[in-house]
Amino acid sequence: MKSTVALFAGEGKLPLEIARRLTDRGFPPVVYTLGEAEGSLSRFALDLVPLPRLELGQALDDLRRRGLTKVMLAGVVPKTVMYKPALMDEGLKRVLQHIPVRDDHSLIGAVVDAIEAYGISVLSYRDLIIDLMAPSGLVAGREPTKEEAADIDYGREVASVVLPLSFGQTVVVSGRAVVAVEAMEGTDATLLRAGGLIRQGVVVKMMRVDQDERYDLPTVGPGTLRNMTRAGLRCLAVEAHRTIILEPEAFHRFAEAEGMAVVGVRHCLFS
Repeated sequence: MKSTVALFAGEGKLPLEIARRLTDRGFPPVVYTLGEAEGSLSRFALDLVPLPRLELGQALDDLRRRGLTKVMLAGVVPKTVMYKPALMDEGLKRVLQHIPVRDDHSLIGAVVDAIEAYGISVLSYRDLIIDLMAPSGLVAGREPTKEEAADIDYGREVASVVLPLSFGQTVVVSGRAVVAVEAMEGTDATLLRAGGLIRQGVVVKMMRVDQDERYDLPTVGPGTLRNMTRAGLRCLAVEAHRTIILEPEAFHRFAEAEGMAVVGVRHCLFS
């Protein structure tokens, strides 16, 4: 990184980690907060610009005024905002109006296209957090049981079918039966919904093959494991080398203390 970048920060801890690492390298970012910002985010920002509404045009104009030509996108912006036009500016409304299918892949891609059409480059944050990427094999805790391993394989098969349709990033499986599939509600709500149906099973979290790794990598952390334990789920399989493990030390401690299994696997059985 050789110049100041902007960071469009959604909810969650990933924007904080990226801002901290940019600052540690001597390039604190200008941070535009698109949701509920982490309390300490301002410590690692050259400037913090709250956006109570999704003011894409305002943000892009501000980037141009500051002479910034590079941006990173990180964090969660709930997809449900597309049903709340009062939270968007006219520019963003126009972008969304021209999308024939409003799945996650299309929505994010259209916003990125609009940013790049303005002369702003969307950068990848992957190299900044490469040490947080899940490895292949055992990630934390214990090895999966034979039954859990069979459910992981089945969950990977299911994910390989639904992910091209831009949903099902998280699948909960028990006894080779699908308990819950993630849609608009997000991973945590999916886990808790699964726990309301059955108190056992595995969680498989993957990403579609053509998902843009510049800004859209799956993320898990200690909160994921806490919600799994609330739901009675003790095994998590994530896509190796394409999933971020946030707060890795706390993540490992929790998995070990709770006797959980966390493994990194390939996208599907046939890849």
